[in-house]
Amino acid sequence: MQIIGRVEKISFPELGIKGVHAKIDSGADLSSLWATSIREQDGVLSFKLFGPKSEHYTGKEIIIPAPHYLLTRVANSFGHKELRYVVKMQIKLGGKLLVATFTLSDRSRKTYPILIGRKLLKGKFLIDVGRGTPLKELEENKKKRLKRELEVFNMWERKA
Repeated sequence: MQIIGRVEKISFPELGIKGVHAKIDSGADLSSLWATSIREQDGVLSFKLFGPKSEHYTGKEIIIPAPHYLLTRVANSFGHKELRYVVKMQIKLGGKLLVATFTLSDRSRKTYPILIGRKLLKGKFLIDVGRGTPLKELEENKKKRLKRELEVFNMWERKA
């Protein structure tokens, strides 16, 4: 099995999209992909990968006819359940060309636009958290922002 890090760059060869940072998350069952403009009409699912603020956004609409997609219910890490479309996309991860199953989700507020879950990882990759290509500056900024928010919350709690 190939060893990968906690964050890896993946590509979508069929779409000409390369070098997208993906969080490797063995705690997540399914993989998730940032998608916008998600619509289902007359047995056809359409969406765009990423969002206009992403450097990887092309604005190209992806069309998937039935029965090549499905709707499922997923629970996030907080236990909140939501309906999401599930699609298969060809990706390249760690030099391997794979067909990956993704749920489509709004990941615009997440550090990483793609999350790779254990169903994709199983039997193919081992994770070494000391490896990979994390977005350290974005991660640090997020930590600082959270720390400030907690400080404000704690001040409010002390006054109450």
